Amino acid sequence: MAIDESTPLLENSKAETKTPLPKTQLGLTLFVLFSQPISAQYIFPFINQLIRELDVTGGDDRKIGYYAGVIESLFFVTQAMTVLYWSRLSDYVGRKPILLVGLAGLSLSNLCFGLSREFWALVASRCIAGALNGNVGVMKSVIGEITDTTNMAQAFALIPIIFSVGASIAPLFGGGLVKPHDQWPELFSGSFWVQYPYFLPSLVSASFTAFSFLIIALFLKESLPSKRCGKELQLEIGSADAQVDTTSSEDASPVPIRTLLKTYSVMLPIANYGLLGLLDNGFFALVPLFYATPVEIGGLGLPPFTIGVIMTTYGIGNGLFQMLFTARAIERFGERRVFCSAVLAFFPIIATFPTMSWIIRVQKGVGLATWVLIIAQLLSWAVIDSAYGVIFVFVTRASPNKYSLGTMNGLGQTTTSLARAMGPATFTSLFAFSKEYNLLGGNLVYVVLLNFLFLLVFLSRRLPELKKDRR
Repeated sequence: MAIDESTPLLENSKAETKTPLPKTQLGLTLFVLFSQPISAQYIFPFINQLIRELDVTGGDDRKIGYYAGVIESLFFVTQAMTVLYWSRLSDYVGRKPILLVGLAGLSLSNLCFGLSREFWALVASRCIAGALNGNVGVMKSVIGEITDTTNMAQAFALIPIIFSVGASIAPLFGGGLVKPHDQWPELFSGSFWVQYPYFLPSLVSASFTAFSFLIIALFLKESLPSKRCGKELQLEIGSADAQVDTTSSEDASPVPIRTLLKTYSVMLPIANYGLLGLLDNGFFALVPLFYATPVEIGGLGLPPFTIGVIMTTYGIGNGLFQMLFTARAIERFGERRVFCSAVLAFFPIIATFPTMSWIIRVQKGVGLATWVLIIAQLLSWAVIDSAYGVIFVFVTRASPNKYSLGTMNGLGQTTTSLARAMGPATFTSLFAFSKEYNLLGGNLVYVVLLNFLFLLVFLSRRLPELKKDRR
């Protein structure tokens, strides 16, 4: 099958009025997304304490961060290894079966995590979660199939909102439900809760995912065209074939992965997505580290509670920002302009790090100027998150046909999973290395970030303008 490298997905011939969003099916799809942060991030409040109690480090608390980092990143490492295969498989067997496998895997892994009393068991449970879960990539394929180019951006703009809500809720019950025998002895007085003090938050997460499995199994409709049935679909496909003036059977089958990897218009949005994920997840790890680092080393020296309040407030505020502004900005200015503008917000984020370090050394403490810069930094970060809803559209529209959407989103999700696995460890280690050896005044990490950012800005300018029609 020949692919025009300069043509985005389903090249459009005329603009039409916006199609209403398919609220029920879209809501069910986003419900699947909500289970991702619920399952992945509830462990963050207690993972350090759990590793300490398992005596993995032999009493050396300085090593806790290393083992905690391994546990936290394993999900993304194993997901990066398998998500492309799940997404590719969904192009053949359908989206719904793969989503159900992913939800079942999450539920099983959460139960195993809560029952783990050895480090290897914690590792195994997180590997199960990542290996069996290709849902994020497949979910984006579903959204691409139940929307058209007039409302696709509006649908994808909801993803950061849902993720922000889930990421705000998960740590609350993850930290609030540990050791229930101490908090509510009249309800959890058995020896089981003493032996497995972290099982309750794991059970809540597993139960929610199991409930999601039931809801999706009963109500979500298959969206893959080749697996749907009925006259309506036949007419829909026939109409689309007539519009593109093609009868080739190759257009109704997934494009080979090698062909996609050699296609410039396919790899360009994926490269943008990967760099966006690398920088964003690097900052996600770097921000709390910088806030907690002692002033004499170049940080803010904030206590954990204050950092937690800042990050929770940001999560809620970011969700509101995406809900109020992202879809409207895309509708008014277009996908390309919003994405190119959003990635520029990385520049003030980088600039605020050394600026805050300098101010706090001069003022000998966190003052008004520092808090103003913290707020400015977090606002810029919210602007950056709006780029996700846009790049999802570019990745989807870059697919040569809708039968290759799973593979396209699998490639994109593989890239960002690798970024999530590598970015935090890379940039936090580089931060420590810069401070320890005072490289460029302790600012080497920010110079490296700037180089990645310049590359992202360059690639973002190569993205095409997207037209709109109902296809």
